[in-house]
Amino acid sequence: MKRQLVATYRLQFREGTDFESGRQLAPYLKRLGVSHLYASPIFTAAPGSTHGYDVVDYNAFEPALGGNDGFVAMSDALMEADIGLMLDFVPNHMGISPQNVWWEDVLTWGADSRFGDVFDIAWDAEKILVPVLGKPYGDALADGDLSVIIDAGKRRLRFDAAGYQLPLDPRSLGIVFRFLEHEAREQLVRRFAVATPWDAAELDERFEEHLEDETFRAALDAAVAAVNGDKSALHELHEAQSWRLAWWRTAREKLTYRRFFEIADLIGVRQERRRVFQESHRTLIRLAKERRLDGVRIDHVDGLGDPKSYLSDLKQAFSGVRRSPTIHVEKILTGPERLRASWEIEGTTGYEFITALAGLYVDGDQEAAMTQAYCGFVGEEDPLRTMIAKQKRVIFFRNLAGELQFLTNEAMNVASRGLSTRDLGPDTMARSIVEMAAQLPVYRTYVSVEGVPAHDTAVIDGAVERAKAGREVEADEPIEFIGRLLKLDFSDALDVAGALEFTRRFQQTTGAVMAKAVEDTVFYRYNRLIALNEVGGEPDHYGTGVEEFHQAMAIRLEDQPEGLLASSTHDTKRAEDARARLYTLSEAPERWAELVEGWRKTMEPFRAPADSLTISPDPATEWMFYQALAGVLPCDFDPDDTGARANIEARLAAFMEKAVREAKRYTSWTAPGTAYEAQLATFVHAAFDEEATGSFLADFWSSIQPFVAAGALTSLSQTLLKLTVPGVPDIYQGTEFYDFSLVDPDNRRPVDINGRSTLIHDDASIAEAMAKWRDGRVKAKLLAAGLAARAEAPTLFTSGAYTPLAIEGEASRHLLAFARTAKDAAAIVVVPRLTLGLLDGAEGLLPPAERWEGGRLILPEDFEGRGFRDVLSGGRRRAGKSMELSALLKGLPLAFLLAA
Repeated sequence: MKRQLVATYRLQFREGTDFESGRQLAPYLKRLGVSHLYASPIFTAAPGSTHGYDVVDYNAFEPALGGNDGFVAMSDALMEADIGLMLDFVPNHMGISPQNVWWEDVLTWGADSRFGDVFDIAWDAEKILVPVLGKPYGDALADGDLSVIIDAGKRRLRFDAAGYQLPLDPRSLGIVFRFLEHEAREQLVRRFAVATPWDAAELDERFEEHLEDETFRAALDAAVAAVNGDKSALHELHEAQSWRLAWWRTAREKLTYRRFFEIADLIGVRQERRRVFQESHRTLIRLAKERRLDGVRIDHVDGLGDPKSYLSDLKQAFSGVRRSPTIHVEKILTGPERLRASWEIEGTTGYEFITALAGLYVDGDQEAAMTQAYCGFVGEEDPLRTMIAKQKRVIFFRNLAGELQFLTNEAMNVASRGLSTRDLGPDTMARSIVEMAAQLPVYRTYVSVEGVPAHDTAVIDGAVERAKAGREVEADEPIEFIGRLLKLDFSDALDVAGALEFTRRFQQTTGAVMAKAVEDTVFYRYNRLIALNEVGGEPDHYGTGVEEFHQAMAIRLEDQPEGLLASSTHDTKRAEDARARLYTLSEAPERWAELVEGWRKTMEPFRAPADSLTISPDPATEWMFYQALAGVLPCDFDPDDTGARANIEARLAAFMEKAVREAKRYTSWTAPGTAYEAQLATFVHAAFDEEATGSFLADFWSSIQPFVAAGALTSLSQTLLKLTVPGVPDIYQGTEFYDFSLVDPDNRRPVDINGRSTLIHDDASIAEAMAKWRDGRVKAKLLAAGLAARAEAPTLFTSGAYTPLAIEGEASRHLLAFARTAKDAAAIVVVPRLTLGLLDGAEGLLPPAERWEGGRLILPEDFEGRGFRDVLSGGRRRAGKSMELSALLKGLPLAFLLAA
C-alpha cells in the first residue's frame, strides 16, 4: 500500500544543500505537516552541476551530496519521521561528460560500442560531432589547442582540446605508437589494432603494466611529444576517431545526436529500448523494493520517444513493489489540453494550476485599459499569437537547425518513394515542417506504433489548415504531406516505418520549439503583465473569472485528483508571492501607467543609446523592469537598509541580464550585445543609487504599498486554495513564508530553516499573525493549519466531490467559495480575489467590515444543521441554509471550515 499523499515539500539539492541537510530537515517537515520530501535529481551528475539534470550515472548517488551512505542516512531519518520520498528522475537525457562511462564507451568505440543503443545518435552520419571548440577546428589545430595526453588515472591515452578531454579508439593508437622508440612497439600496434570493446579492461591493465616500466614511460612521453609536434599526425589521429571536434557554433546546424532543447552537453536517451530502460532504472526500482522510494517525478516526459509506453513500463517495473510509488510527470497542458487518461498516473506537477490561479486573480474587465497603457508605453506590438508563431519559426530555423535537417531528410526519404510527392524539394519540405510546428497549439502529439489518438488527429488536422491558410509555404501539398506523415497515413511498410521515425523525432522536437520560442523568448518580450508570463501560461488569456476556475477544478478532480498543486517551482519565472502581487496591477491599469510614467521621467538620464539604432533599456524592457522591481521587494523592505538594497540590486541586475538575453532582441547568450547590456546595468544600478536618483527607490516603495498589501492577501488566498482544491499541495522550499524570488538561479538559493518551526508553531493565532503580516508568519501559520486539516481527511481534498458555492451580495465579485464532500467528511472554503479593490486602501489585510454587509454564502441542502470547526480560528459553527459573510469573515478575510 502506498503512503498517503498529503503534501510534498520540494528541496533543491546541490549549491550547499546535501543529504545531511535533508536528514536534518525531517523533523521540520513532520511538524509542518507534509507527507513527502520531493527531491531534485540526486544521482551523479556532471562535475560542478548546480541542478543535477545532467545526470551521468543513473545508478550512483552524487558523491558531493554524501554518496550512498549519506542517502541512506537521510532515507532512514525520513522513514523514522514517517515522511515519504519522491525523486525527480531524468529519463530523457544524460550529461555528456568524461564521468559518463556509457558516453565514454560510445566515443571510444563508435557504433561498435556496447552502449551504442543507449543514446539517440544518427549512426548513419559520418562522425559523432563534439562541438566544444572555441574556434574553428583548423584554427584550433594550428594554434596548438589540440594534443594527446597520458591519463595515468584512466590508464590510457586521451585527446585534449584546450582542457576538454576525449577518449581515443584503441584501434587508432598505432598512429601514436609509430613514434614510440621501445621494444614493445610492434606488439602494442598489433594488440591494439585488433581490439574490440570486450577487450577494454584487459587493454587498460596491460597498458598500465607498461606505464609502470620507467623506460616505457619515458619512450611514451617522447612519442606523445612527437605526435603533438606533428600537426599532420595529430590531425590523422583525430580523423581516425568515431567523433569529430568542431567549433561550438556548429552544434545548431550539424549535431548528430538528439539534444535536450539546444543544449549540446545533454544527449537524448533511448528509453524505448528495453535494455536501456532496465539499466537506467535499476537503482530506482531497487529503492522502491527497499521501501525507500514513495514516488517519482518524471522530468520532461514530452522528450521521450513514446511517453505512454515509457510510463507503462515504469508502472510494470513498480508492480512487484509492496508500496507502489506514485508517478507524476512534468507536463505542460496548454489551452483545453487535458492529461491523457491512458497514461494511468497520479498527475502532472501542476503548472496548469498556476494558470488557473492567474485567471482567477487577474481582472479581465480591465484588460483593454492595461493593453492601452502597455502599448502606449512601448509602441505598437505584434499580437501575442503572431509573435509566438514568428519565434517558433526563428527557433526552428536557427537554434534547432540540426534537428530540422534530420527531419527534412527523413521526410524526403518517404516523399521520394511517392509519385505525387517525389518532386517536393528539401527547402519546401523544411519550411513545411517548420510551419506545422509553428501552428501546433500544444507542446506535442502522442502518435506511436499503437496508432494515432483521435485527439491528436484533430490537433494535426487543425495545424495543417492553419499552416495552409498562413501561406508561409506557397503550395498546400507539402503541408498536407507532413500531415500525412504525422498521422502515419501510408500503406507501404517502408513508408510507415519512415513516417514513424519522422513522427517520433518531430514530436520530441516540437516541445523544444515551443519552450524556447514561448517560455524562453516571447515571455521576455511580451511584458504587458509579466505575472501571466509563466510556464504553461497564456498571457492573452487575461482573467477568466470564478466560473472558469470552478470548471478547471472539476477537470482536475476528474483527470488527476492526486496531481500536484504547484504555485512555485524551480522553473517558474517568478515566485508565487511575486506573482500574487503583480496580479493586483491588473485591477488598476491607469494608476499603474501613471506611476510608470513618473518613474520613466526620473530614470530618463540613465536611458541612453547602445548604438545608432538601439536605446537601452528599450521601452518593453523598461516596462518589465518596473514590474520586476515591484515583484521582488519583500513585504518588510526598508529602503534605508543598505545591505538589503545591495542584495536586491544584485539579484535584479542578474535577472535583467538574463531577461534581455532570453528575449534575443538586442543581445543573446550566444552573441552578447555588450553596449546594450552595459547601459542596462547602469540603468538598474541607478535605481538603487541614492546619489544618482535620490529618493527614487523609497518613493517607488511608498507608491506601490496598496499593491503590496493586496498582493499579500492574494498570497494567502492562493495558499488556502492550494490546500483545499482537488490535488496535492506542493510546497517549494522556503515558500512556507513569503517568497519573492526571480527566475533561476535566483529561485534555487538555499533556504535557512533554522527558527522557522518556532515561528510557525508559536502561540500566536493566525489573526494575530495577520496583524503583523509583513513578516510572512501569517502565511506559514495558514499553511500549517491547512496541512493539519488535510491530514485528518486526506482523501477529502483529493478525490472528494468539489461543489461551487454561490455568494449573494455586493462582495460576490471579490469572493470564491466551494465545498468538498466525501462520505462523512466535508469542508467549506471561501477565499478573496481582486484584492486591490476589496481592500480599497484599508490598512493591513482586513477589508472594511462594511464590505461583507448583506452578503450570504449559500450552502448545500444537506449541510443544514451540520457542525463545522473553523480551521483558521478554532471556533465552531453550525450550518444553516446560508451563512452571513459578516459573521463568517469577521476577523479573517478567508474561511476554512471542516465538518466536526
